[in-house]
Amino acid sequence: MSEATQSLIEQAKEKFGVILKEQVERVEEMKKGGEPLDYSTLSPVIIGVCFGDGIGEIISKNAQTVLEHTMKDEVAAGKVEFRDIAGLTIENRAKHNAAIPEDVLAELKACHVILKGPTTTPQAGDEWPNIESANVAMRRYLDLFANVRPVKVPEDGIDWTFFRENTEGAYVLGSKGMDVTDDISFDFKVITEQGAERIIRMAFEFAKKNDKKRVTVVTKSNVVKTTDGRFSRVAKRIAQEYPEITCDEWYIDIMTAKLIDPARRADFQVMVMPNLYGDILTDEAAQLQGGVGTAGSANVGNKWSMFEAIHGSAPRMVKEGRAQYADPSSMIRASAMLLRHIGHVEEAEKVEMALEMCGQFEKKIVLTGRDNGATGEELTNYILSWYENPELKARWEEEVAKLK
Repeated sequence: MSEATQSLIEQAKEKFGVILKEQVERVEEMKKGGEPLDYSTLSPVIIGVCFGDGIGEIISKNAQTVLEHTMKDEVAAGKVEFRDIAGLTIENRAKHNAAIPEDVLAELKACHVILKGPTTTPQAGDEWPNIESANVAMRRYLDLFANVRPVKVPEDGIDWTFFRENTEGAYVLGSKGMDVTDDISFDFKVITEQGAERIIRMAFEFAKKNDKKRVTVVTKSNVVKTTDGRFSRVAKRIAQEYPEITCDEWYIDIMTAKLIDPARRADFQVMVMPNLYGDILTDEAAQLQGGVGTAGSANVGNKWSMFEAIHGSAPRMVKEGRAQYADPSSMIRASAMLLRHIGHVEEAEKVEMALEMCGQFEKKIVLTGRDNGATGEELTNYILSWYENPELKARWEEEVAKLK
């Protein structure tokens, strides 16, 4: 081994030492714990609407229209306050060479819950600085450890809820890999006892409270034996505390197949997994629901929570002048999840029923992403017309009954 190569190895060791120290400090913070925020004690509940970039601004405003409509009485009474946060554009992030500029982070932290539009994540070789994903950074800065994504396809008997760990796994250190030499590149993956326990326990508690009888753990612990092995061991330990719930473990490769297996997919109920596997499975699941443009997700922590679409910012639609035709269903579904999270369950259910009436059942307005279809604003108004329709629940139940 040459002296130059040995020097590069020593530099890599030093860099890894810094990463390891950061993770040990993070574990110490997790050990301190913390209780989830009680929104019933807050007045006002501050909702930040973070527009993102690309189509994010348009579909975020569509979703904000729905939120403001469903909570107009609370807004008028001063119990809910909306704040616009416009600083997460790729241009502003590139200008500050930061995933989240400091002033934008301060605005986010001044809110209790955040509705966030899609953001562009640069990659090596494009026109932007290769800064970290704003999503990954926000989850870390606000400790949004649980990514929760529901997927329902009534005609196929699908009613899934995914719990994806948000602050560990392969993504949290994705920007901290290194080229050790001209020939060798390393990235890192981290799973901690505390991080695995809190997401797995949340999945079991959700199952218990919602009368679900099965929690499926997704790993690749037969090959990735140390990190995934820890996640698997923690799941088996926690499962012993919930004897009324069946716990099984599936490997990520076969799990992707079983989600599209008509003979097996309706058997799954609650699924919990590390970050990367959750990203893969939930996009696949959303496609079954009607595409990634239909799915929203919750990013939950003890102090803050953020709700978003699961898809990207579609810069091509903006460049081609088609942004107004972007489907806001994912962001509106995310707004329903936000409503439920802060205690507005009835309003959330009505928004979800209205979404299904418009998108799966009645379908009087269709979006194509182009000018031969409806605009996002037209779909939003269609959804709100069903939200206000006194026959909504009866019609929705009638449509669901036809599928059985």
